[in-house]
Amino acid sequence: MLTGKHLIAGDWIGNDQTFASSPAHGPSHPFSVGTPAHVARACDAAEVAFPAYSAKSRKDRAAFLNRIADEIEARGAEITEIGTQETGLPAARLEGERGRTTMQLRLFATHILKDDWLDRRHDAALPDRQPAPRPDLKLIQRPIGPVAVFGASNFPLAFSTAGGDTASALAAGCPVVVKGHSAHPGTGEIVAQAIHAAIQACDMPPGTFSLVQGGKRDVGEALVQNPHIKAVGFTGSLAGGRALFNLCAARPEPIPFFGELGSVNPMFLLPAALAARGEAIAKGWAGSLTLGAGQFCTNPGIAVLIDGPEADAFVTAAKAAVSAVGPQTMLTDGIAEAYRQGRDRVAQGAGVRSVLTTTCDLRNATPYLFEVSGQDWLSNHALAEEVFGPLGLIVRVRHAAEMQEIARSLQGQLTCTLHLDAADMELAKALMPVLERKAGRVLANGFPTGVEVVDAQVHGGPYPASTNFGATSVGTMSIRRWLRPVAYQNMPDALLPQDWA
Repeated sequence: MLTGKHLIAGDWIGNDQTFASSPAHGPSHPFSVGTPAHVARACDAAEVAFPAYSAKSRKDRAAFLNRIADEIEARGAEITEIGTQETGLPAARLEGERGRTTMQLRLFATHILKDDWLDRRHDAALPDRQPAPRPDLKLIQRPIGPVAVFGASNFPLAFSTAGGDTASALAAGCPVVVKGHSAHPGTGEIVAQAIHAAIQACDMPPGTFSLVQGGKRDVGEALVQNPHIKAVGFTGSLAGGRALFNLCAARPEPIPFFGELGSVNPMFLLPAALAARGEAIAKGWAGSLTLGAGQFCTNPGIAVLIDGPEADAFVTAAKAAVSAVGPQTMLTDGIAEAYRQGRDRVAQGAGVRSVLTTTCDLRNATPYLFEVSGQDWLSNHALAEEVFGPLGLIVRVRHAAEMQEIARSLQGQLTCTLHLDAADMELAKALMPVLERKAGRVLANGFPTGVEVVDAQVHGGPYPASTNFGATSVGTMSIRRWLRPVAYQNMPDALLPQDWA
C-alpha cells in the first residue's frame, strides 16, 4: 500500500503540497512534495544515527543488508506492478533489475565480512631506532558519515532507493538520505518500505535511512549543502551532476561528489575484424544500441571504422538490424523530448548524413542512424556529446592514423571498445595506451551494455564520464568511496575500532 509520504527517521511524513506521478500506463498517484525542511530533518537524524550505526559489527551490517534484500524480494510482485506502470519498462526488465539490486546487497554483505577492504596496515614501533625512535602506527579505513544519494531515472531499482550507492554506503557504515526520483516515486516508496522493515527487524537506528520524495531544485541543493552530509552519490545528466558538483565544492567544508554522468562509449572497429565479421558486429551493435530504448549510460553511441567497401557493408547491415526495432516507451516525457533534441543536434551537424530516419513522438523512441567523416567529427565537438536514446553515429575515418586521432580527441568515457582480430594487434597496441586514459572500462570484442556487479568492475571514468576518476559506482570497490583512512599512533588496543581486531 502506498502512503505517498516521505520516510524520515522511521516516520512516514506527509504534507499538504503534493505532486502526481506520470506513469507510462496505469493510475497516477499523489505524493508529498519534499522541502528543504524535510531534508534538514532527515540529515539531522542521519547524524544522530551515525555513531551507533558505524559502531555496529560487520556481521550485524551484513545481516542488515541481507534482510533488506529479503524484504525487497518479499515485495517483488508489488514492485514489478508499479515499476512497469511508472517507467514503461517491461516486467522482465524490472524483475531482472530487482535481482541485480538484491544480488549486490548480498554481495556487499559477503564482502564486508572479509578483511581486505579495510586496508589494515601496521608499522610496529622501533624504540631503539637512531637517531629517533619510531612510534607504533596502525591504519584502517573508517566510515565518513552520512551520505546523500540521488535516485536515477533509468534504473528505478539498481541505481535508486536501495541501489548501488545506498547499498555500498550502508555496507561501509554510513547512514543514507535518498532524494527519490520523481519519475518512479511509487517504486521508490515500496523499496523504502522494505528498508524500513529491515531497520526494525535488525534493530538499526531509525535515522540510518531516509527517503525524501519530489521537490524542486532547492531540495537537492539543500541536501548536498547540509553540513551533516559528508559525500554524495549521483547518477544522471552532465548538466545536473555538474551543478551539484559545484555546490559540493563551494561548501564551507567541501565534500566529494561521486557523479556518474554518462558518455558516448565509442567502439573502434579495426580493419581485419571489420572485414571478417562486420555484419555480425553490426547486428550486435544494433542490439546493444537499442536495448531498453538506448536508456543506458553505457549505450555505445559511436562506431569508428576505416572507410571503404567493408565500411559500406557494415553500414548496410547496421541499418537493416536497427530498422527491425520498433518504437519503445521512454522513461519520462522529458527524456523523450531530450532524445528528440539530441537527434536534431546530430542531424544538423556539418557533414552528417542520415542512414536511417524514423518518426518518434510523445513518450516513444525510435532508432536513428547517422554517419560522418572523421574530419567533420573532429571539427564538431557537439557530435561527441551523449544522446540518451537509441541513436548511433558511424564515424568513417581515412586511415589508422585518423582513427588514433579520434581516440586522442575523446573526452572521458565510461567505456571504450575494440573490435579486433589477430591481424589487428599492432593497431590495437597503438590505441590501448590512449583508450585506457579515456575510459574506466576497456572492452575487446564485446558490447558495453551489461555491467557486471563483481570485485573487478569499474563503472566510472575521467570527466565528464564521472566526477571522480579514481572511483567506481558498481562492484565491491564502490564501498571505498564512503571510507577514509585513519592512522592510530601508539594507541591502546582498547581504543582501536573493533574492526582492527
